[in-house]
Amino acid sequence: MERDSSADDEEDRRNLIAQDEDVKHLPSPTRSAFRIDELHSSIRRRFRLHFNKRYLLAILLPLPILVLYFSTDVRNLFPSDSRFDHLRESELRALYLLRQQQLGLFSLLNNSQLGTENLSFVPSTALLEDLKSNVLKQISLNKEIQQVLLSSHRYGNLSEFQSDFQDPNFGGSYGFGRCREVDQKTNERRTIEWKPKSNKYLFAICVSGQMSNHLICLEKHMFFAALLNRVLVIPSSRVDYQYHRVFDIEHINDCFGRKVVVSFEEFSEAKKTHMHIDRFICYFSLPQPCYVDEERIKRLKSLGISMGKPEPAWFEDIKKPNKRTAQEVQSKFSSDDNVIAIGDIFFADVEQDWVMQPGGPLAHKCKTPIEPSRLIMLTAQRFIQTFLGKNFVALHFRRHGFLKFCNAKRPSCFFPIPQAADCITRVVEKSSASVIYLSTDAAESETSLLQSLVVLNRKPVPLVKRPPRNSAEKWDALLYRHGLEGDSLVEAMLDKTICAMSSAFIGAPGSTFTEDILRLRKDWGSASTCDEYLCQGEVPNFIAGME
Repeated sequence: MERDSSADDEEDRRNLIAQDEDVKHLPSPTRSAFRIDELHSSIRRRFRLHFNKRYLLAILLPLPILVLYFSTDVRNLFPSDSRFDHLRESELRALYLLRQQQLGLFSLLNNSQLGTENLSFVPSTALLEDLKSNVLKQISLNKEIQQVLLSSHRYGNLSEFQSDFQDPNFGGSYGFGRCREVDQKTNERRTIEWKPKSNKYLFAICVSGQMSNHLICLEKHMFFAALLNRVLVIPSSRVDYQYHRVFDIEHINDCFGRKVVVSFEEFSEAKKTHMHIDRFICYFSLPQPCYVDEERIKRLKSLGISMGKPEPAWFEDIKKPNKRTAQEVQSKFSSDDNVIAIGDIFFADVEQDWVMQPGGPLAHKCKTPIEPSRLIMLTAQRFIQTFLGKNFVALHFRRHGFLKFCNAKRPSCFFPIPQAADCITRVVEKSSASVIYLSTDAAESETSLLQSLVVLNRKPVPLVKRPPRNSAEKWDALLYRHGLEGDSLVEAMLDKTICAMSSAFIGAPGSTFTEDILRLRKDWGSASTCDEYLCQGEVPNFIAGME
């Protein structure tokens, strides 16, 4: 027996309502087809509302934080360190919220029903694809915002941030700051005044190693001259390097506001009738008195300088130098003689903590008294503007003669190229730099292999070296016009200057060239939290045997 049509309609209506209890206010239809279409329309509206609420909540949750971040000069808003630190913490909190939003969007994208698991109606394929497309766009925007926030922190990419911040409560110490500059606390420096007597001189003698060693030797001579109240005489280019080509002697005097150093030519002019070293008091007694050999003595005498026999002040071996104090130096080397010399003091260990301060141990008004000449500084800046840009990593990659030197040390400091490339890449990633300035004496076979292995995010990171002279390029025009182009000392100082201006620096352990770069970075305030020696904390993964 057939059922009554109106009874069937009533049962259909009850069944459809039972499928979705929330659909309670639909108008009573007069025909079955209209009721079904209307019900489907209602479900679609509820689906869109259900999805859009979740979708909009995930997108809009961190919006107020982002508006505050991008519309405010936070440093002016919070001048105090504590309040600025609090804001940086808020930035990291915003990063965490963005990360949570990103995970939520991925969860929505990966859910095949897109939140319709409790609905009997499944939206059309076209609607699903449209929603997926919009979710993907929001994920892409989310990632861009995270990268902008990360640009002010030590994290070079999202993976570093994600690995550090797994705690859902976001607690603990954050260690934010990417490759930020090191606070040298120069206001806490311990210094002495250098007030020399105009007729009392300390004759500087530096013989060990190359130019970097000699610059360190001269810095120590300056400290000794200040302790002894004497004017320092810069060595003659006839027996030492041409210092005037790489740094400005008058810059040193300007820093101290008085005459504290003189060139050999000025000294010889003042003492032309009697160029004599009145006392030769040796700081080092071994391996020979004053660490000055007979050849150097002959060269000094060829300048017209007479001197007495060197006399050791104490027993001191350059291989095992004792730690000495300023008071000991003053008591042993103070003299009423007009001109004294103490020999090479590169290896001297006097008040190291004091000497190694940013800016050195002497009171002056400059960042550092011994720095590259103005011509070299400008040339370095022009090179950086031409080839590197503001954010670059500098690498001093010492190789020539370094294999034997390093393998004699424990542990060795000579790293295989693939291991070195991994270490370099990590620093580049932390700094977010796109280019590396390469200062090296390595053969092309080594640098070519290194270039092929320094790869970040599947892209090679260019290793840039100073190119040969090209008249079409103007960055080195100043050196060319002043006759300094091609001078090996000038080029070495130019390399140091470029490295000292980098965002992050990787040095060669055991190299005084690297140490002088680190000194400049420290004194100039350009030292970075990412600065390190090559593969610092590691040992070479392969070491050759000794001869």
